[in-house]
Amino acid sequence: MLSEQDDQGRPVAYDHVAGVVCTGNEDGAHHVITEISGALIDIGFTVPGQSWTYAGPGPSYLEADHGKDWSHSTADLMASNHAAVAHALSERPTWAARRV
Repeated sequence: MLSEQDDQGRPVAYDHVAGVVCTGNEDGAHHVITEISGALIDIGFTVPGQSWTYAGPGPSYLEADHGKDWSHSTADLMASNHAAVAHALSERPTWAARRV
């Protein structure tokens, strides 16, 4: 995607918001989220703060209720942050600001 452009010559990921949902729990989730977020930024996506969620601390999400409230609250925050940044980018795209 680094070289892909739209009809206006803009990189296809510019002015698009991205985040990460990791299906794992604590063990490795932070590492996976970090690596994927970095790659998304590298190709031009805007990655807001708290733009990730994972299965949460403790045992497997499917095996216990522990951590489900945490997972749901971080997912809600993630969605809210994505919506706010997407709205801001639709009002004032970074590519348009750069081209002026």
